[in-house]
Amino acid sequence: MAPLIALIAGTALARIAGLVGFSALDGWHPALRVGLAVMFTLTAVAHFLGQRRSGLIAMVPPRLPRPDLLVTATGVLELVGAVGLLVPATARVAAAGLGLLMLAMFPANISAARRELTLAGRPVTPLAQRTALQILFVATAAAISFGP
Repeated sequence: MAPLIALIAGTALARIAGLVGFSALDGWHPALRVGLAVMFTLTAVAHFLGQRRSGLIAMVPPRLPRPDLLVTATGVLELVGAVGLLVPATARVAAAGLGLLMLAMFPANISAARRELTLAGRPVTPLAQRTALQILFVATAAAISFGP
């Protein structure tokens, strides 16, 4: 749920900043870029810290090699993508790349839900809820990639 809160709060705060005079954020499209960047920064940090990292490593489907390396690589890609979202010239490509990354990582979420794993001591998000969130996150990336 934290990624959803980060997306909503980041977008709302960026939109407010645009409304009060920060011209770079004047509009929903730039605010949405900031919100998605905040969300990916939050999720990327989990790829490198303690319990969350070990939980993410456990989420990687068992048939894939080097889950630790995969978690590190996806964390780096999320951080690079978050930065790319903040640069207008690269935002569309970054959003498209992050959308594809989310689709590529979704099988890990399915695997984790089916195996009833925990993440930082809590059960992973149930599959139906995770699927709805994934659709929202990918749609947000698509809106940035193909929007105005």
